[in-house]
Amino acid sequence: MADQIIFAIPKGRILEEALPLLARVGIEPEPAFSDEGSRALRFATNRPEIGLIRVRAFDVATFVAHGAAQLGIVGSDVLMEFDYSELYAPVDLDIGHCRLSVAEPAAMAEGDDPREWSHVRVATKYPNLTRRHFEARGVQAECVKLNGAMEIAPVLGLSSRIVDLVSSGRTLKENGLVEVETVASVSARLIVNRAAFKTRAADMAPLVEAFREAVGGRRAA
Repeated sequence: MADQIIFAIPKGRILEEALPLLARVGIEPEPAFSDEGSRALRFATNRPEIGLIRVRAFDVATFVAHGAAQLGIVGSDVLMEFDYSELYAPVDLDIGHCRLSVAEPAAMAEGDDPREWSHVRVATKYPNLTRRHFEARGVQAECVKLNGAMEIAPVLGLSSRIVDLVSSGRTLKENGLVEVETVASVSARLIVNRAAFKTRAADMAPLVEAFREAVGGRRAA
């Protein structure tokens, strides 16, 4: 359908929590969507006017910002990193909770005080957000952009510290790292392309309201 609403859903940590929320608003993906072995990226739903694409979390924001998708679900970490003016984030979905933190080797942390930092070298996939965080504190941040395996960077001397998402902290611990500072609390948000929200208000506004009600009902349950 040429006028189909495309909904971008992230792979990874948010996906499992997002599916029950989609069901609450009456959107059920075709069976292939749950097939981890499937290489497909676009899927039908029980509603012909809504299709799904499953892409990397960072790419959800890009697809929606540029209008290739009209709706999406993405972590607030991604929104803070890219800060797209084309995106409207009307609903905090209350899922995907974690934090973006600074971590360093445990031995370093024993005698370290973040309040005394003046310059840091950090490995992260959030260079923009990281620089803004440190600049606000008067700290110069040299960011090394990585897309994964952040925890190995200090061990191999690529950087002294990392900035990455932390949930349980198990991965940090297994790699000899400890959190020393929280950059931001993170949760998943419903995002909408601003232009689409204006030009297709009759289609988009009810969907946004349905998600708002679904989150409210989930919290009350």
